[in-house]
Amino acid sequence: MTEMNIDQFFSDLPNYFLPEKAVGLNTSIQVVLTGDKGGEWVMKIRDQKCTVEKGTMENPALTITADASDFYAIFKGEMDATRAFMMGKIRIQGNMGLAMRLTSLFRTS
Repeated sequence: MTEMNIDQFFSDLPNYFLPEKAVGLNTSIQVVLTGDKGGEWVMKIRDQKCTVEKGTMENPALTITADASDFYAIFKGEMDATRAFMMGKIRIQGNMGLAMRLTSLFRTS
């Protein structure tokens, strides 16, 4: 993918989900992306399934805020999530343990 299409990325994200890594996990994550390709999405992980829809929700377990290109780079494995957090490129509110586990729930290629 030469140019990032964030809508396509979120549509495809469930295809990269690793259900065996999500045993017993039932949670919702709000993703708020800024920048040119920004927007808001809700990721739900329940019963070893992942769904993603555009929009917002009240009281997610985790809210992630980042520039769209940085978020995309993290999920592609091009940027380390911990380093991005330490540099202030990604902001986390809520369940920090879930945030640290999140990238392991998806394959990057």
